[in-house]
This record gives sequence, C-alpha cells and structure tokens, in this order.
Amino acid sequence: MSPPASPAAAAAYFSAALAFHTDCSDVAAALAADDGPGFVLLDSRSAEAWDQGHVPGAVHLPGGRIAQRAGQLLDRAVPVVTYCWGPGCNGATRAALALAELGYQVKEMLGGFEYWVREGFAYETAQGAASRVPDPLTAPAGAACGC
Repeated sequence: MSPPASPAAAAAYFSAALAFHTDCSDVAAALAADDGPGFVLLDSRSAEAWDQGHVPGAVHLPGGRIAQRAGQLLDRAVPVVTYCWGPGCNGATRAALALAELGYQVKEMLGGFEYWVREGFAYETAQGAASRVPDPLTAPAGAACGC
C-alpha cells in the first residue's frame, strides 16, 4: 500500500469530490424538502430503462440526446444531478460531462437507480408507483447510517 496523502491534499481532494458527487440519501432528502431540491434530477438511461423504473420527478434525457435536447429541457441557471443504472455504469458520468461542456452546473448521484431502489426509496414505472424493502446492507432497518 502506498502512503496516504498529506492532510491538506486529502482535504482538497475530498472537498472536490463532494462538489462533483452526491448520494441517493442526500438526493431523496433534497427532493422531499419543503423549499424544493434546488436542482433538476436527470435520468440519462434509455426509454426502456426509464419505463422499468425511475426516480419520481426526474427528467428523462438519454445521454446520447443531451447535446440536442438539453437546451429545451433544462435551465442553465438550475444545477443538474445526473444518474444512470448504478455503480457499474458510467452513463451518469458521461451525461454530467456532456452537460458541463454545455455550460451547466452538474453533479453525479453515486449509486444510480440501483442504489435508489436498494435503499428503499419510492420509484415510478410504466405501470405506476413502486418501492421495495430496503436492502439491509445499504439501509439498515431502524438505523441511520450517521453520515
């Protein structure tokens, strides 16, 4: 194992990471806030994936269509949070890059739709609203993670 970075370098790195990433719990809390989330949540997956399930209130804009449609669907004055399938997919990263190159403030939701569902948050499908019991490895029953 290589030695850890200096405290100053680590603080700079982790501060920057928080400027680029958020997580499902923080997004859910922001979406539930009385004064609104302060951002647009963007699902960058295909129409088939969207129909299978998506976060309520998200805007659907597949990654390959961002350059053509972002200006019609998004306000550059409002930050955007992107998500895709899950940690094994970099679609949200590619979507965030495309939006940043178009001049949008953007963050990526870590865990994507997979962890949204695994943490027990409600979602919508082509058939209507749905939810699952939280996965105890991601959302321990009756316990907050404390982070």
